[in-house]
Amino acid sequence: MARGPDNTLQWATLVVLAAVGTAVTAATNPGVVARITQKGLDYACQQGVAVLQKELEKMKIPDMSGSVKMKPFGKGHYNFYSMDVRGFQLPSSQMKLLPDEGLGLSIRNANVKIGGKWKARKSFIKTSGNFELNVEGVSISAGLRLGQEPASRRLTASCSSCSSNIDGVRLHVSGSSLGWLIKLFHKKIESSLRKAMNNKICEIMTHSVSSKLQPYLQTLPVTTKIDKVAWIDYSLVAPLRVTAENLDGQMKGEFFNPAHRDPPPFAPPALAFPADHDRMVYLGLSDYLFNTAGLVYHKAGVLKMTLKDSMVAKVFPNMKMQFFFGTASPPQLTMSPAGLVLTPTLEAQAFVVFPNSSLVPLFLLEMSTNISLEVSARSNRLVGKVKMDKLLLKLKHSVIGSFPVQLLQSIMNYVVPTLVLPKVNERLQEGFPLPLPSRIQVFNLVIRSYQNFLLLGADVHYG
Repeated sequence: MARGPDNTLQWATLVVLAAVGTAVTAATNPGVVARITQKGLDYACQQGVAVLQKELEKMKIPDMSGSVKMKPFGKGHYNFYSMDVRGFQLPSSQMKLLPDEGLGLSIRNANVKIGGKWKARKSFIKTSGNFELNVEGVSISAGLRLGQEPASRRLTASCSSCSSNIDGVRLHVSGSSLGWLIKLFHKKIESSLRKAMNNKICEIMTHSVSSKLQPYLQTLPVTTKIDKVAWIDYSLVAPLRVTAENLDGQMKGEFFNPAHRDPPPFAPPALAFPADHDRMVYLGLSDYLFNTAGLVYHKAGVLKMTLKDSMVAKVFPNMKMQFFFGTASPPQLTMSPAGLVLTPTLEAQAFVVFPNSSLVPLFLLEMSTNISLEVSARSNRLVGKVKMDKLLLKLKHSVIGSFPVQLLQSIMNYVVPTLVLPKVNERLQEGFPLPLPSRIQVFNLVIRSYQNFLLLGADVHYG
């Protein structure tokens, strides 16, 4: 995935998890529901404000000059220049959910230390020196709005509002016995400084959102390549929406073949998303997501396997044979509180291999079974492992006449678990990537099965 400078990515965690969420009602049900809780926002706020502090410390404050009437002495002139921020402390910050609006960032009791040079003139009196300003009680409020680009379907971020306020300014001057003169300009200097800093703070906030945050949010995948056959569509099917408890988003969650993408002949079910809040993020993966995967791979003809003589010699020692295993129809995964069950209809075509390598078909078996699926996450990928019940065989076609399929029962119950299943599990251990932006790692993972979907809850770490 694309990535920018570290400070870009870290600041972006201010709302990084906002890219994964909403439980809104839409015309099209999602294949994936993603959610960030207040706990997740607190972590994002902590990470983002730490980098925002560094951005504010780079603030360039313009020189300030002017004149003030000094009764009964007439006008005095001042100039503050070469000013730089020597510390910007943000001790108290909070990210709030603003229903139907977006996110609100509030920072309270911030303090800024500014240093620079000064000079003043009154008639023939000229003096200069250094100064330190302690800006106290700085508060910052900013609103963040998230959207989506119509063409690319990537997330957008904008600063919808920004304001700041300063409680007070304390001035300390040095370098001249006439430093008292510059203190006479204190109110004028404070007024100019308030205006300059308030403008600069909001300028930095707005610029950071558009130039740093948005590019990072766009590392959240819209479509992800799995292999030469399949991609996953993680685009949003409804606008992001904020509730009082969560920031949620609904994604299409659909496997597709880019060479010939046809709409699946089934629709995503409605998901009864639970109100869990213990983890920072939650992902609800509908059975629709997995069943579109089965459909795509079945249509592509890759759910097949050939067992050659070297693999089956122990089973059929008196003849050279080959078996072709494959799915007769797309496998269907059923999810419920009891677990995940796959009910594929398999076919096994048996051939005799002649000395000239030609194949002569012997018989075709239909095999049905229940397969339980166990899932886990590794390196931000969902991986799986299947376990199979006993096979039920049915003879569909035979060129050697009818025969009791029970004779092959023990053979198939050896071949499939011993030779076929390990190949399937090897592929399932490769898994597929979860919809997460760059440099986000999950831990404290909990996985539970519900009706029609799988719920993953996790805390996250940015790094």
